[in-house]
Amino acid sequence: MADLLYDLLRPAGRDQSFTPNAEPAALEYLTSLASSPLEAIESEQPQALAQTSHSLLLSLQALSKRSHKSIIESASNHANLRTALPALATSTSDLKSGIPKLDNEAVRFSTTYHKSGENEMLNSRKRALLLSRNVERLVDVLELPTLLSSAITTGSSSAAANYTPALDLNGHIRRLHSLYPESHLVLSVSTQAEEVMQTMATNLISSLRAPGLKLASALRTISWLRRVIPELDPAGATGNGGGLGALFLVCRLATLMNMLAALEPLRDLADQEKTRQQQQPSSGSAWSGGQQTERYLKRYIEIFREQSFAIVSMFRSIFPANHSSTNVGAAKEEALDPLLPVPSALSTFPFHLVEMLMETLRIYLPNVKDQTSRDSLLTQVLYCAGSLGRLGGDFGVMLASLDVGQEQEEEWVEVVKRHRVMAGRLESIVGAKDNKSNPDIAIKA
Repeated sequence: MADLLYDLLRPAGRDQSFTPNAEPAALEYLTSLASSPLEAIESEQPQALAQTSHSLLLSLQALSKRSHKSIIESASNHANLRTALPALATSTSDLKSGIPKLDNEAVRFSTTYHKSGENEMLNSRKRALLLSRNVERLVDVLELPTLLSSAITTGSSSAAANYTPALDLNGHIRRLHSLYPESHLVLSVSTQAEEVMQTMATNLISSLRAPGLKLASALRTISWLRRVIPELDPAGATGNGGGLGALFLVCRLATLMNMLAALEPLRDLADQEKTRQQQQPSSGSAWSGGQQTERYLKRYIEIFREQSFAIVSMFRSIFPANHSSTNVGAAKEEALDPLLPVPSALSTFPFHLVEMLMETLRIYLPNVKDQTSRDSLLTQVLYCAGSLGRLGGDFGVMLASLDVGQEQEEEWVEVVKRHRVMAGRLESIVGAKDNKSNPDIAIKA
């Protein structure tokens, strides 16, 4: 019954296939009407419908007052759906067509910039990252030449030199160069270190020319040079007869020549005295006795004796003789080797020193006319010869080659005799003291 009433009341525009289950409220209302008597429907339903309509109107008014803005906005948005939905469809279509391209680009990027691949940009970034991680180490390496130069500069002007730490730093730089021979940075640091080490070698050589050089300072300087020279010149020798010994003798000889050159004012006076003797041979003035020449020769021989003994003794202390030839095996090897070892630089150096002294004596000694002065000078020369003789360089025999004239030869002989007698007495006194201090020596004697 309700279904029939619903079909009659349904508007003509509704779909005819509409099922009653679609509007259960309407069916329930029609069912209640069908079950009610006609009088009740006529009397109650208009009033109920009016009340329901009025309540719905009030609800709609309250809803419109409370939510009119959102309703208006919703209506306008629904109006925009006509244009937004086609645009969304177009964007969706574009996205659908662009996804394969995006996938291909992602695959290409992952293939190109993979860790196992070779890419210049990726390699440059790796190098930059590696440089960023090791920047402190690189700064330490770059500061090595500056630190080395600072140590050498400080050491050259102070008594407690910093050459030993400088040599350790240079050894560290050379180890870095041997470990990384292809590194331009390490090569640059090594080049700067070589320049600094050349400065150090120059400072050390200059210190060998100091006038008041002591044995301890000379030993330290030579030990440093032994470490420096092989690094600057791998072919250089540092042995007994090598270049280092010759370098030491050359430096000390230069010091001796400078000290003797300081006697130039006395030498000028001796030359003037010699000139006056040649111009006025029979003059009886003070210039004719050779006083200025005597002063020059005494000072010359004194400096020569002190410095020559110091040079030779210091050389023998720093470069001791190599006694390996006493070994039978070494002697056989030397006998079989046609090129014998290079002799020590000291083997010819005393001859050069003695020749300097003899040349000066030949020039200026004949100018000394006073016998006492000549005897004093000859005694001083003999003491000088004895001083060198303690080191194996006695040149007393060479004094016979001096041309002092026929008249002065007997004086020379007498002075030599007196000197030998005094030397013999001194040796006997020293020997007697040694025998008293050591009875075993006296018993053997």
